[in-house]
Amino acid sequence: MTTIGVITRGKYGNRLIETILSKTGMKVIRSSVPEYLPDFLDEPEEYLEGTDIDNSVFDSDIVITYSLHPDLTVAIAHRAGKAGVKALIIPGGPSKAPVVELEGISKEYGMLIEVEDICCTLEAKPETKELCSYLSTPVLDIATDKGIIESVEVVCGAPCGSTWHMARELVGTKIEDAPSRAGLLIQQYPCRAVRGNAGGIHESGEIHKKAVEEALKKGKGN
Repeated sequence: MTTIGVITRGKYGNRLIETILSKTGMKVIRSSVPEYLPDFLDEPEEYLEGTDIDNSVFDSDIVITYSLHPDLTVAIAHRAGKAGVKALIIPGGPSKAPVVELEGISKEYGMLIEVEDICCTLEAKPETKELCSYLSTPVLDIATDKGIIESVEVVCGAPCGSTWHMARELVGTKIEDAPSRAGLLIQQYPCRAVRGNAGGIHESGEIHKKAVEEALKKGKGN
């Protein structure tokens, strides 16, 4: 069984932990970094050493860090690589993570590093196969009856838990209204994804809309 280490920062990362514990059988080791950080860290590894981070988080197979700070994320990547972590997942996108530097760290330690704007676009790699079988791009089974959504089973859902929220709320919806309503429900969910531009939460809504369309194509019922 894969062990997932989650590094939280303030509110960021807590919903992922809840989803892992409630929707999968995987073990979670959690730690945290300070919520308020300087804009620039001249010696990020020394700074990390001086925090209250629980180093047992690096005993995990996969570490997901919500450090959301380019300098501190690099220090965490080095620490994870030295500890033999198989994969490091960094939500928040390239603006929160220096991609070129992280590519070098990935090669140095032979560790998979994924930088994601939204985690419902995660694609399974050998190092993340079990995680992504539960939490990644949504996959649904939908049953219908007389043109109405009767049930929605989440086979795989978004790490933030939005897919399960959408699934509950779609029951009773007309088939022709379900895809667009799915996208709206995702955008109403308090996901931490960026809002106000073409990506972020809007991309997540579109992904879920397509997942509903695909499920209806292969669905059961009438």
